[in-house]
Amino acid sequence: MAKMSTDELLDAFKDMSLLELAEFVKKFEETFDVTAAAPAAVVAAPTAGAGAEAAVEEQDEFDVVLEAAGEKKIQVIKVVRELVSGLGLKEAKDLVESAPKPVLEKVAKDAAEKAKDALEGAGASVSVR
Repeated sequence: MAKMSTDELLDAFKDMSLLELAEFVKKFEETFDVTAAAPAAVVAAPTAGAGAEAAVEEQDEFDVVLEAAGEKKIQVIKVVRELVSGLGLKEAKDLVESAPKPVLEKVAKDAAEKAKDALEGAGASVSVR
């Protein structure tokens, strides 16, 4: 097999559906004995005298959850496709019709708010967790 450049690989991935990409990642993990999961950060437990403030950290990762598509389902599908790169029409439609479902996971607060505003602007019911 001819060696593919990074750009050629990215173009090939862009043409794949989410299911095909998930299958690829699984085979990649098995072949190279690696995992695509983000490593878990080790957090030291606060000492008894540290106070309650140390135990409570500000949340920096948010999930944008589509609760319901509302009246304008086609508009919501369009916005979902804009928000989730590489998502095909069928996958976006399936996601919207199977609400409540997360649209974006572990994103920054500003990205979550922008996504929420865009989805609500299209007529969807959305929550940020």
